[in-house]
Amino acid sequence: MEPLKHECGVAVVRLRKPLSYYHERYGTWEYGLNKLYLMMEKQHNRGQEGAGIAVVKLHSRPGEEYLYRERAEGNNAIVEIFDAVGKQVKEYSEEEIADPVFAEQFIPFAGECYMGHLRYSTTGKSGLTYVHPMVRRSNWRAKCLAICGNFNLTNVKAIFDEITSKGQHPRLTSDTHILIEQIGHKLDREVERLYRIAKNEHNYQGMDITNFIEAHIDIKNVLKKASPLWDGGYVMCGLTGSGEQYAMRDPNGIRPAFYYIDDEIIVLASERPVIQTVMNVPSENITELKQGEALLINQEGNPRIEQILEPKENKACSFERIYFSRGSDCDIYKERKALGHLLSKDILEAINYDVDNSVFSFIPNTAEVAYYGMLEGMREYLKAEKVRDILALKDKNADSIQKILTRSIRTEKVAIKDIKLRTFITEGKSREDLAAHVYDITYGSVRPFVDNLIVIDDSIVRGTTLKQSILRILDRLHPKKIVVVSSSPQIRYPDYYGIDMSRMSEFTAFKATVALLEDRGMTNLMHEAYEEAIRLRQKPLTEFVPNVVKTLYKPFTAKEISAKIVELLRPEEVRTDIELVYQSIEGLHKAIPNNPGDWYFTGDYPTPGGSHLVNEAYISYFEEYIKIHK
Repeated sequence: MEPLKHECGVAVVRLRKPLSYYHERYGTWEYGLNKLYLMMEKQHNRGQEGAGIAVVKLHSRPGEEYLYRERAEGNNAIVEIFDAVGKQVKEYSEEEIADPVFAEQFIPFAGECYMGHLRYSTTGKSGLTYVHPMVRRSNWRAKCLAICGNFNLTNVKAIFDEITSKGQHPRLTSDTHILIEQIGHKLDREVERLYRIAKNEHNYQGMDITNFIEAHIDIKNVLKKASPLWDGGYVMCGLTGSGEQYAMRDPNGIRPAFYYIDDEIIVLASERPVIQTVMNVPSENITELKQGEALLINQEGNPRIEQILEPKENKACSFERIYFSRGSDCDIYKERKALGHLLSKDILEAINYDVDNSVFSFIPNTAEVAYYGMLEGMREYLKAEKVRDILALKDKNADSIQKILTRSIRTEKVAIKDIKLRTFITEGKSREDLAAHVYDITYGSVRPFVDNLIVIDDSIVRGTTLKQSILRILDRLHPKKIVVVSSSPQIRYPDYYGIDMSRMSEFTAFKATVALLEDRGMTNLMHEAYEEAIRLRQKPLTEFVPNVVKTLYKPFTAKEISAKIVELLRPEEVRTDIELVYQSIEGLHKAIPNNPGDWYFTGDYPTPGGSHLVNEAYISYFEEYIKIHK
């Protein structure tokens, strides 16, 4: 499949002991930095447009820096960041670097509080300005704030209006810049509340006030006041200059977060196996942050879990399990296998149960686990067929039984992901010719005009890679029939919670549906949906509204849409019979029972913002459609 962009990955590390402890036990005071680096590299799949880190020293003296940040753009950002950190460390002598007490006091990035981020943009905005963590500086350590997150908010304008109504004047309007101003404002109020208590109730003066504030600041109060306005899927992470840290998950649990705590360290990441590998701990020792919860860590390094927002219906993202998260997670591995296994019946129907003349393969590389599940299903079918055939034998001799037993499911690595070819030619036909060679094939793996060829992929979004490369290259083997299997259902609707697919015109399932409406003279439904979407614009953004796009899919079965997709994606020169087999919604939920968020496939958005934005996307699409079809 064509790669999807996903926002984002987070990593939090908090050391609970002095740097000298780690130097003595693990041979280096850089223990925390090393863990942060590993956790970020293990989540490289989640962000290849940029990365950043923030580190806070707890024991800096006035006049010395206490909050350090390093950011970089591009696929190599993690290496660049830690190389830059290493260069700053190497400016000190070997004796100074070997002294953890000196490092704790003077060496940059030698701190106790760490936060890392990997970025995939879903906003189209690029440049270092938009790379997390964002920092809001202040002369008060407790008011100094760095934030990062795996999130996409659907109501940035509402938050912008809220903070500007109170006199703030943000210079940029991206969701992260607006968010840091909103949270920062609430943090200022929390510090000022404690200032009044210290001064008026305890009669503290000077540094006693500062020490009181830093010892009693409660990020729970900040999040309780800021988060009710947030609509979207998110894991928000933050770090103050005085050493308070937090990570909060949205009340529907759309975006994931996992944490591990022992007496030395606290870590949090977007994926569980990252922590398992980096910390070498079993999965049962790692906890998933629940809906609306926050992991809060105070200045002393003591953690607690607080319920910030009341949990809503569980809508944990199913696409995390199908595609984005690492398949090395024990549960995700089982789920992806189940997705493949549950497609067995539909695949058998597509090849008319002719397993003897069929070759099974997969599109590299993310569909490989679903492929193993598909094979299990095929082997179960063949095993049952063998039993029936043996029982039906009238003359049960060794040869006849052996002939049945030697039947097997034929598996080959047919498609090969070639090196990334640079399509430097922009002219249409030449570019298409180059794009066709993104994949290669194993010649001789299929008997021409005899074998069916079944290839499984994890999902089909735009269909571009299928049309430009996969179908063309598979056709060179001259199979009797090509069956392309998607382990996920038809992707019909945009995402607004952190995955880069927000335009209706991108989805091959939607384009096929529009084509069917045109073929059958039913485009009046498109006009009616547009008029309804315009009417629903008047509804408050905090209120759920009907998804008008659903009405366009309603007249057609999934099989009708799949057949039309084949028509749209079939390259002109390909004459082989092609069929698409998609996962069902029922199969999706059976395979992935704990991540029921399925709005990509059903259009059932978990937040009001999503329901409004899908209608806005349709309005934009239809207005462009009308211009073209005048």
